[in-house]
Amino acid sequence: MSRAYNFSAGPAMLPEPVLRRAQEELMDWHGSGMCVAEMSHRGKEFMAIAAQAEADLRELLAIPSNYRVLFLQGGASSQFAMVPMNLMRDIGRADYLNTGSWSKKAIAEGHRYGAVHIAASTQSERFTRAPAQHELDLSTTAAYVHYTPNETIEGVEFPYVPETVAAPLVADMSSTLLSRPIAVSRYGLIYAGAQKNIGPAGLTIVIVREDLIGVTMVGTPTMFDYRVHAESGSMYNTPPTYAWYLAGLVFQWLKDLGGLAAMAEINRRKAERLYAAIDNSDFYANPVEPSSRSWMNVPFTLADPSRDEAFLAGAREQGLLTLKGHRSVGGMRASIYNAMPESGVAALVEYMAEFERTQA
Repeated sequence: MSRAYNFSAGPAMLPEPVLRRAQEELMDWHGSGMCVAEMSHRGKEFMAIAAQAEADLRELLAIPSNYRVLFLQGGASSQFAMVPMNLMRDIGRADYLNTGSWSKKAIAEGHRYGAVHIAASTQSERFTRAPAQHELDLSTTAAYVHYTPNETIEGVEFPYVPETVAAPLVADMSSTLLSRPIAVSRYGLIYAGAQKNIGPAGLTIVIVREDLIGVTMVGTPTMFDYRVHAESGSMYNTPPTYAWYLAGLVFQWLKDLGGLAAMAEINRRKAERLYAAIDNSDFYANPVEPSSRSWMNVPFTLADPSRDEAFLAGAREQGLLTLKGHRSVGGMRASIYNAMPESGVAALVEYMAEFERTQA
């Protein structure tokens, strides 16, 4: 059976070399006689896996020494609550940028813990672009500024890193972390669900500046306190060990590929090829302003929506899977994260051209 090209927004494809290595090590990891999923998280075998994964992630992202790296559970959705619980402190106010479905969820949760100021919103434009820096109405008293660099559902991506007044910048990078180099020092906190570019669902990465941990809201659960996880090496409770291990294999794969600069060049080529196929056709369209187009998630519509099901059925026959757009947007969506090879994008573009030729 041949591997299909899976364009799912998440859980998403994993790199084939990573899957093959995991398959080789499944029954017996490095002569231990155990599968990684069977190991004690406090045993020397898994402790070595965890330490190597963190070291490789720090190297890939050039994470400064005054930042802690946490391997947590609960997905990005738990971070919607953990961020205000840990960062609002006695200020009780934060700025949020409203640019799509995921930032809206973060905003809704933020309202539960303090005053939320919407510093920018593109909702009236149906979330088809990212606001420019000069449009941001940032507070002088905010505890932090939260934004979503890439909205997976709408396919909108910030082409810049917002400048804040004084507050630390918090970013939900679930769909962009590890897709290109970033300057971690420009952020106070970065969080990301793993199921896009990092590994399987069940693991969440948090990168947080040390001075931002240690003071939580009264009543914050122990499991929602960043300091607890930092002081315990992300092992206050049993972590998602196998997901952590697979993430470590992804980190090693990225290093073997040449690091994030090399990955960024591949991702740029993939996105440019797919957008060119859409823009050079009257049969397909992308609703996002070109300057705000996502590298990772490419939504597109057919000129005649009645042909959507035929398009999807034909795509499945070609091994091009999970192209149906989110129910709130419709149309199609191709998520082309790190693990999607250039050959997958090429196959999709070829199919799109053939479908247009036979249907137009």
